[in-house]
Amino acid sequence: MSGASAITERLLAGERPALARLITWAENGDARFDQAIAELWPRVGRAARIGVTGPPGAGKSTLVNELARLYREAGGTVGVLAVDPSSPFSGGALLGDRIRMEERTLDTGVFIRSMASRDSHGGLARAAVDACDAMDAFGLTTLLVETVGVGQAEYDVMDAADTVLVVLHPGAGDGIQAMKAGLLEVADVLVVNKADQPGAERLQQDLEEAVHVRRHASADAWRAPVVACSAGRGQFVDLVVSAVADHRAWLEAHDLAARRRAKRLAQVRRALGERLLEGLWSARGLGARVEGELAAGSAPGAVAARLASDILGCVPETIGSQETSR
Repeated sequence: MSGASAITERLLAGERPALARLITWAENGDARFDQAIAELWPRVGRAARIGVTGPPGAGKSTLVNELARLYREAGGTVGVLAVDPSSPFSGGALLGDRIRMEERTLDTGVFIRSMASRDSHGGLARAAVDACDAMDAFGLTTLLVETVGVGQAEYDVMDAADTVLVVLHPGAGDGIQAMKAGLLEVADVLVVNKADQPGAERLQQDLEEAVHVRRHASADAWRAPVVACSAGRGQFVDLVVSAVADHRAWLEAHDLAARRRAKRLAQVRRALGERLLEGLWSARGLGARVEGELAAGSAPGAVAARLASDILGCVPETIGSQETSR
């Protein structure tokens, strides 16, 4: 029996260490992950996936901790994927989210995994979607994906989640940041955390006004609700859960399966691009060729166009027109 098949059997038997090993394979780009998840694929797609994003200090980890508590009290099981900033030197992460969720770690119905962001600049580790698939196959019913919290670059959380919560807090200019940075485009639910602090009511009003004036594609388009809570005090988090449930119901009425297929297409395109680039750059020796052409005085754009022409078998003008037409 292959290592992948052995892990698959152990995961199906409910062994949490097998789930942890499978996620490690995903992080490391181990080929055994693809083998294992292919065997498990019929079990993937049942979990509700909730992304939690927003600027640092908004209380995302505290909110995730409270959400996990409420979903457990409702009888579900919960997987938490907390993406932490990586050290630029060691590649490791502080994994501070585990500290904030310490009380959940004793619950056998909760699986918590911290993941270093490594070279990802969009708030999510490259393997986050794969890790969600592994937890989904394990049978966890609700997945909470917490991003690094880099503010304006949180958009790839959409590829990992069905519902995205954008968490903001008063006193940090977050209302303006949300509107300026386009976080309103990401948010399915806007959460004003630390609602007991001064300025929370004003922030909520500003966000509600921003949602109101935002143009929507159709009359039945989803309009992100603005929900105030105090996760640190355990107050009104049930309203967040209710808003997530409302969005889930809307998704199911508006072809959730099609939306998920679109996300899978993006996942395949991203994975294919990474593998092709790695293979071409190393196995085909493109790195040395590029260095030689740059040393000879060629412009980077011209070098890239010639390489693309050689690889794809078409002229650079065709490549440019294809890219522009997308």
